[in-house]
Amino acid sequence: MRRFQSVGAKLAFALLLIVAGVLAIVYLIVVPSFRNSLAGNELNSLEFSLRSIAIPNYPPEPYLKQAFTEAWAPKVNARIVVYDLENAVPALLVPVADSASETDSSDVENDPVAFAAIQHLTLVRGTVSRDGQEYAEVGYPLGGSVIVLSASLHDQLQAVSVVRRRVFVAGALAIAFSVLLGLVGARLLTRRIRRLEHAADRIAAGDFDDAVVDHGSDEIGQLARSFERMRLRLAHLDRARGAFIANASHELRTPLFSLGGFLELLDEGGLDESTREEFLAQMREQVERLTKLATDLLDLSRLDAGRLTVASEPVDLGELAVELAAEFGPRATRSQHRLELVPEQSVTASADAERVLQIGRVLVENGLVHTPAGATLRISTALDGSRATLTVANDGSGIPREAQQQIFERFTRLEGTRASGSGLGLAIARELAEVMEGRIELDSQNGWTLFTLVLRADPR
Repeated sequence: MRRFQSVGAKLAFALLLIVAGVLAIVYLIVVPSFRNSLAGNELNSLEFSLRSIAIPNYPPEPYLKQAFTEAWAPKVNARIVVYDLENAVPALLVPVADSASETDSSDVENDPVAFAAIQHLTLVRGTVSRDGQEYAEVGYPLGGSVIVLSASLHDQLQAVSVVRRRVFVAGALAIAFSVLLGLVGARLLTRRIRRLEHAADRIAAGDFDDAVVDHGSDEIGQLARSFERMRLRLAHLDRARGAFIANASHELRTPLFSLGGFLELLDEGGLDESTREEFLAQMREQVERLTKLATDLLDLSRLDAGRLTVASEPVDLGELAVELAAEFGPRATRSQHRLELVPEQSVTASADAERVLQIGRVLVENGLVHTPAGATLRISTALDGSRATLTVANDGSGIPREAQQQIFERFTRLEGTRASGSGLGLAIARELAEVMEGRIELDSQNGWTLFTLVLRADPR
């Protein structure tokens, strides 16, 4: 049963229906029209014979009517019958002369074409059936009589029957060929679909090694290329997930082991007060590190689930720049960095203040961690038409051009940088900017590396 529910069977059945429908339309158009054309030609011939031969030579004397029918019937190649109307109730048309005198004329009594001719007093033509045979007839009223020319349509109907049989034979062959062609084409098509199905099963099972290849330019080929893009993306995410698990495990293990060691030392006792205070300070630092990692993971999960909501309200970027400089000033001093503030007045963006501040913290902290001592960090704001920007620039060693997009990927840390954090900060910052309908731009100019948060300027 499933075989008939497959795409191939449905395509073959659809092709069968299309061909059968086309043949049915051809049959309905060709056969009846051919039949009517042959019958019409015979009626035209009988009408011409009636007007040009029978009527001009019709005798007025009643006793000559039989001789007339017998003499002229072979010349017009038709049976000639003359009817008289009898005054009876109902009225009767009785054949009084018949070119087929050797046969009984009862088969042509009350002929409908003759009745129509005498009723309308004009020439009438049509087809009638007698004894299972079909005839073409033309009748014309002459005084109280009606002369009718009748010719069998047997030969014409034989031709129609031949055409009908040939249409049926051709239709059967066409349907058989269409089914065969449909099955072959469907088999080729479903083979491609099965390859995509197997590729989807491999990807679902976590096997991203084999490429999804289909060289067709049709919809299935486009679907295969979409599968290939998905495979590459999932492979990248799978590698990133593995890297994240390794990084997160390392980041969690280091502070946890450190906290465990400090707790064991504190539990042993015998520590002087200064050493104890030093241990507690380091323990607080490790707790802050764990807290930051947990916060990053929570933000990341909310972003992925689409549950992170942001406000859209006027935000003074200048005030946020001042707040960032005040917050990171002591840390910059400890790490021997110069932190400069170059705010511009009246830079108001339409955004979420807390999220903008979170992005600013990521950018400043990134600059402090990944630039050497003595480097300068500069926080500035600007208004450019409909763009409100917050820029954190540094004159450190810079970022290689080929790595400038890579650093915004999740779980990524460049080689040669300090192993700090989980590699989530810039990725979260970029996604937060996109949630607020903004973006983060990275540029290098005149020895400076600039991270710029671009937001919509508040129109009010």
